[in-house]
Amino acid sequence: MKSRANFLMIAASLGFAFLYLPIISLVIFSFNESKLVTVWGGFSTKWYTSLLENEALKDALVNSLIVASVSASLATVLGTIAALSLTRLGNFRGKTLLSGMVTSPMVMPDVIIGLSLLLLFVAMEGLIGWPAGRSLTTIIIAHTTFCMAYVTVVVQSRLSNMDESLQEAALDLGAKPFSLFFLITLPLIIPALVSGWLLAFTLSFDDLVIASFVAGPGNSTLPMIIFSKVRLGVSPDINALATIMISIVALGVLVAIWNISRSSKRKKV
Repeated sequence: MKSRANFLMIAASLGFAFLYLPIISLVIFSFNESKLVTVWGGFSTKWYTSLLENEALKDALVNSLIVASVSASLATVLGTIAALSLTRLGNFRGKTLLSGMVTSPMVMPDVIIGLSLLLLFVAMEGLIGWPAGRSLTTIIIAHTTFCMAYVTVVVQSRLSNMDESLQEAALDLGAKPFSLFFLITLPLIIPALVSGWLLAFTLSFDDLVIASFVAGPGNSTLPMIIFSKVRLGVSPDINALATIMISIVALGVLVAIWNISRSSKRKKV
């Protein structure tokens, strides 16, 4: 048993080292004075200052935040409607087809999704004149399409495990379906909605392949700018940008852990 425990400890240590040592190295070299990312030239924060002077990166960041926020919000609304339909309407005609269509973007390659949406937008522009060219609108539509699948799965899982006796009691007491949803169902699934929104925001903010197909000139997102710069070689300012993003994510995780810990303590009290 002791040898097995040692083996598991070593395997876990190697796995964590494989995952986190490159991230630690990236953070360290973001403070490198030298322009060469593999040669340490002394401590400096000049690359963080240069980020503030890079208009292309700032514009791409704003585009990514807009796209991710709008896409996540739309995906949450549509995904919730789809989840409610799949869990509350019984075995209606076309349920299997709807379930398959909703979840198919999760298993379909991003290249196929991006290419098919590009062809769709081109055909729509030729038929009805909208959307006119490729822009942030087409990126938002594309991201909403595949993010909705993840939101649907998260919300559907919460609805399937929810106690229906509260809803039945509300109906017995004369609650209307509209009031039932906003007073009973919605408060119970808010954690799932928040989780789905955060997941959709992360997926949209991180997407490169689909956005590359449906984006137009002057509408690049942050991953597209980073990828175009990395193709010419990794620069220290990219390390600095990645370090800032890692810090924001780490801060969000710490806040979430603190919030969960505080909620659990309140429940015990």
